[in-house]
Amino acid sequence: MTTPRRILLTGWFSFLDGEATAGDVLALARTEEVLGRAGLAYDVVWSPGFRPRALHLEGVRAERYSHLVFVCGPLHGPQIEELHRRFAHCVRVAVGTSVPDPAAPAVTGFHRVLARDAPGVTPTTDLAARAPAAPARPVAGVILTHGQHEYGPRRRHDRVAEQVTRWMAGKDCARLELETRLDTRDWRLCATPAQLAAVLSRLDVVVTDRLHGLVLALRAGTPALAVDPVEGGAKVTAQALACGWPALLSADEAGPEGLERWWGWCLGAGREAARRTRDRFAGDGVQDAVDGLLPALDGRQSTAYG
Repeated sequence: MTTPRRILLTGWFSFLDGEATAGDVLALARTEEVLGRAGLAYDVVWSPGFRPRALHLEGVRAERYSHLVFVCGPLHGPQIEELHRRFAHCVRVAVGTSVPDPAAPAVTGFHRVLARDAPGVTPTTDLAARAPAAPARPVAGVILTHGQHEYGPRRRHDRVAEQVTRWMAGKDCARLELETRLDTRDWRLCATPAQLAAVLSRLDVVVTDRLHGLVLALRAGTPALAVDPVEGGAKVTAQALACGWPALLSADEAGPEGLERWWGWCLGAGREAARRTRDRFAGDGVQDAVDGLLPALDGRQSTAYG
């Protein structure tokens, strides 16, 4: 093989109708690490559906490259075969790939195939396993509602959900959509409060416009960034007040500036504040409405509230 002049890194993450999986992107990072240490020049080509502003196959000048490397995934199909035709002048190498059919044109078109698994070959560890480690990202549970029609014209639920989710899409965090509704038949939902508590206790923050999203997060010792989706404030605001929890925004305040401010607080001082609230809930110093239930049953209260 010739000494590389410039290498084009490709994979299933390069095709318009391909996909970028976490494993593929980590495998790419491992490959970039090896090439970078060797001082070799390379470019990465991405699907425009995944990275619109990156280098795409349709914009690649094939003559600039002496080598093409296909990273990870299975070697099969017309898209890989087209790479062989378009980059016929290049030395073509597949690395960390699976080989379903060694005789397929997508496979035989490569000069070398450094497979992770293939018929009759001892498998090797996937490239993602040794990819460079990245700093840990916060894990955010997201609990939103589009219901609560009892608030009539004061409802701002759809607007709040759109603002919050658009903002969260730009956050460098792991997002986990959650639901407080329990279901014993749907495997995607928790069947008991304890199951949901197990999830909430492992999160870094909960972003919610639900009363129980707020209360259950704090009960688990996890800071909650709460938004009241009702104009003028309603039960979420009331509960934040009852819990002494400051990370609350009104529907009109739920823009990027307010969300960023309380996000930073929740991931900082809010961690300890949430733990204190959890401990307070578990103690004897918190009163709730059921404390007045027995006297009410005894008929000693004559007012509707209090």
